[in-house]
Amino acid sequence: MSFQQGLSGLAGASKSLDVIGNNVANASTVGFKSAQAQFADMYANSMNRSGNSPVGIGVAVANVQQAFTQGNVTTTNNPLDIAINGDGFFRMQGSLTDQSPMYARNGQFQLDKSGYIINPSEKGAYLTGWLGTVVGGDPVPLQIDTSNIPATATTLINTKLNLDSRLTSIDPAVTPFSPTNAASYNSTTGVTMYDSLGNSYNVQTYYVKNKATSTATTTDWDVYATINNTTYPVAGAPVKLDTLTFNSSGVLTAGATGSAFTAAILNGPAFVQPGATFPANVALDYTGTTQTGQAFTPVAQDQNGKAPGVLSSFSIGKDGSIVGSYSNNDTKVLGQVLLVNFANPNGLSPLGNNLYTATADAGQPLVGKPTTGQFGVLQARAVEDSNVDLTTELVNMIVAQRVYQANSQTIKVQDTVLQTLVSLR
Repeated sequence: MSFQQGLSGLAGASKSLDVIGNNVANASTVGFKSAQAQFADMYANSMNRSGNSPVGIGVAVANVQQAFTQGNVTTTNNPLDIAINGDGFFRMQGSLTDQSPMYARNGQFQLDKSGYIINPSEKGAYLTGWLGTVVGGDPVPLQIDTSNIPATATTLINTKLNLDSRLTSIDPAVTPFSPTNAASYNSTTGVTMYDSLGNSYNVQTYYVKNKATSTATTTDWDVYATINNTTYPVAGAPVKLDTLTFNSSGVLTAGATGSAFTAAILNGPAFVQPGATFPANVALDYTGTTQTGQAFTPVAQDQNGKAPGVLSSFSIGKDGSIVGSYSNNDTKVLGQVLLVNFANPNGLSPLGNNLYTATADAGQPLVGKPTTGQFGVLQARAVEDSNVDLTTELVNMIVAQRVYQANSQTIKVQDTVLQTLVSLR
């Protein structure tokens, strides 16, 4: 009797419809991977390996296999949305204490109240990686550190200028320099420097063409300065910091790196704010400064101090690095998103909530940094769409429905045959 074969066919077609229906239902689920029911025929065995019936006893569902092919990448407005373009899975863990790893392709993340990066499931699984700039070691839940970064005291001011060789010489010995008398200097420029607590100070430097020390082949420019409109140093007449000497080609030959504010004077009460210090002399570097027959031009000016920084935003790079941007224009690496790959991704077992767990069939997890080796590239502000092809699934649904109808017809015909046999006289 072929009832058994027909029943197994109905069960197989029903299972196929279940799989297809699940694919269609998750066509809009981020990171979802479509599945396919795989079947195998069944034959009865006999004793002593002889007399096997050549007629099978039906069909069985051998496996439901997921297709880990790349889905389309769609951009979003959420800075914590991350799409994997290529191979790899995000490594997750269920809680801060439960370190059992889980894996996901769904990169829809958000911050919890403690700053941890979690997925949007009911309980929220934690995205893991490495904290700071260290790559390697045991993965830990990634947490955005919102603490301020400390100030950095200025130790160097870089200034690049072009001084006008055509200006009338002024000799400080005849006309002493005074920051309040514009006739006592030729040019001036300013920059902000910082002490150990991040207090800012306006440093104004002045340039005086010195006729007395210039020669036929060289030209000297004396450098003076004020700090917060206070003459440096405070006591007595202004003292020049250094002399910039240029040859007849306008090239700086002396004084490029010799100028400095001494720590002893800077740390006095006239300059430094309460509780703060300047840990070292603040050097002035004029490398690249020239003297030509052109107008005075500040070419570039910067210094290496910084005010305290408050985290204003953060971004995730294609290599998984989480970089924080601070209010003082500084940046800092806060953490590193890692990826995990498997020799056989089809060995992963789905847990729901877009998560998988590894089985022995998947092989050992291979952990690494995005963009390296076999691992894919991360794209922030984007998600990976489901790889379900609705057109294909709807066609498969029609085929599965026809298979179901055909198997039910087999049972109907067998019932007719059985009724005929019962009715024989």
